[in-house]
Amino acid sequence: MGGIEIRELEAFLVLAEELHFGRAGERLYVSQSRVSQLLRALEGRIGAPLVERTSRRVRLTSLGESFADSLRPAYDGLRATLDEARAAARAEMGGVLRIGFQGTVDDYLAQAIALFEEECPGCVLELTEIPLSDPFGPVRRQEVDCAVVLLPVREEHLVLGPVFSRQPQTLAVSARHPFAARKSVSAEELADCRLIGVGAGGAPGPAPAYWRLAQAPDRTPELRPIPAGPLVNTLQEGLSLAAADRGAMLLCRSTADYHGRRSSIAFVPVDGLPPSELGLIWHRSHVPPTALAFARAVKGVTPGR
Repeated sequence: MGGIEIRELEAFLVLAEELHFGRAGERLYVSQSRVSQLLRALEGRIGAPLVERTSRRVRLTSLGESFADSLRPAYDGLRATLDEARAAARAEMGGVLRIGFQGTVDDYLAQAIALFEEECPGCVLELTEIPLSDPFGPVRRQEVDCAVVLLPVREEHLVLGPVFSRQPQTLAVSARHPFAARKSVSAEELADCRLIGVGAGGAPGPAPAYWRLAQAPDRTPELRPIPAGPLVNTLQEGLSLAAADRGAMLLCRSTADYHGRRSSIAFVPVDGLPPSELGLIWHRSHVPPTALAFARAVKGVTPGR
């Protein structure tokens, strides 16, 4: 295929059906900026535009229409062949890998999942969302084999594998909040808003204090106190409270991009805070070979690692 990646073809076909970058991203479990990136790469390989984009609409070019019509049966046939091969390999090899994740499946994690499934077709991969308030508990209790969690991780019983998705931090605020119209805010200005924290049922929950403070600090870099807001168990709870102007919530940029189409919330970049990072963790006494294979997949899609 001249170097064309199947993910680019998949993104184009989904976009051809939806004619909307946001909805295409939701179906593919990636941000709309990632859909644009995949489309640009495909158009660069072909040498001509496949999609016309304006502020009002998205439509296929004449070349895009004919390409989509020709591509669809070939793509469906290829996917059917892959599915048959994976089913046969799964029947022969067996195995399940349970992966926990917090919040959303970002681009790096989606790419790692795709690479793992290509390299380990006989393994069934199960994704489980784990609560913000208990990032390490599911691994400790062996409810999942490994988990992608927000850093830092300082637990003696856990192994920190590849670190990835280093992202600038953003602040989710109500569209009515004074910060909503700002292009950015400084870390010192966090002293002027209530930060939504991590907890369960109004209590801190099982997450260690150092981890909770990393997600919702109580001091600015210059040690000004930051007012504490409500505690939430999940990302969706936090976004709902931010939309209702009950507080502001710190998020990485990729999560903000994923939820950026919500009109009730503004996502404002924060200057002067350490970036957000994700890490893959597993238990020292429970290390399935498939977890190590997934760690290699994560490394394989992480630039510069």
